[in-house]
Amino acid sequence: MITLTVNGVQHALDIDPSTPLLYALRDDLHLHGAKFGCGLGQCGACTVIVGGEAVFSCLVPVSSIGARPVRTVESLGTAEHPGPLQKSFIAHQAAQCGYCIAGMIMRAQALLDRNPRPTESELREHMEPNLCRCGTHMRILAAIREVAHLPAGDGVPAAKPPRAANHGGTQ
Repeated sequence: MITLTVNGVQHALDIDPSTPLLYALRDDLHLHGAKFGCGLGQCGACTVIVGGEAVFSCLVPVSSIGARPVRTVESLGTAEHPGPLQKSFIAHQAAQCGYCIAGMIMRAQALLDRNPRPTESELREHMEPNLCRCGTHMRILAAIREVAHLPAGDGVPAAKPPRAANHGGTQ
């Protein structure tokens, strides 16, 4: 029996101790925010926070968690009431396909929990392990900067409302 505290709730799970945390979250606790991407700790789609640190949950066996609390993207807000970081990702249209976004948000949350006003280099270095195949890294960084109250970097403007569709006018 493995006991995990996930999003503030304690769970007793009858699973193999070598089971990756990602599988316990998705299959046993039905928390589907963290995604299976590569299974090798190279993409970050499975990122969650364990004991205050961003981790690749595909690599972490449940037996290694111990008493450290686990936080998933579900702990930050809901579709109806998103948390500040989630709101900023929405405002900046940081998600294209969306597959990486829960992992990106959790990696960013771990940084902001530890350092609410990181420097640009700290922000980039911290986010570097997570990949976005759609290429929205600049929007992701802009969304995090907004929550951290940092100036826009590298010419990336603050979030703007989406433009209306052009219906026959000139561009």
